Amino acid sequence: MNTYTTIDSPLGQLLLAGRETTLTSLSLPGQRGAPAVGADWRRDDAALAEAARQLSAYFAGRLTRFDLGLAPAGTGFQQRVWRALDDIPYGTTTTYGELARHLEVPRHEIRALGAAIGANPLLIVRPCHRVIGADGSMRGYAGGVERKVRLLTHEGALQPMLV
Repeated sequence: MNTYTTIDSPLGQLLLAGRETTLTSLSLPGQRGAPAVGADWRRDDAALAEAARQLSAYFAGRLTRFDLGLAPAGTGFQQRVWRALDDIPYGTTTTYGELARHLEVPRHEIRALGAAIGANPLLIVRPCHRVIGADGSMRGYAGGVERKVRLLTHEGALQPMLV
């Protein structure tokens, strides 16, 4: 049975889903491909309290690396890519090409790497927002490019924009 909770964040209300205390999904409002709470889901704030606590600490600037039980559903290739995201340090970025080299993904499979990053079900916790284009551009982000910019600015990888 899936459990879920929601927490307020600077990016809107986050939906955290899991099995008991293990996090399987974290999604943002309006996110492309985000799961919806099903009839067989049960709200359990206590089961996902540690994930909620760590996310609150992250947004408050007191946490730079998550330490949670994770169990996202995905192919072996996707799992490999998602685990590699954990190695991108807070406050930094990497490119799709650099990540492909690190994972020894052949050039003809870079689109598959991009698709795996785009299918990451654990936004923020598995920091796919830290992967950018080779030219420094903000490529797609399931939660929206404007949120990607906000996360990278929060982490200090981008300078705040003056308007």
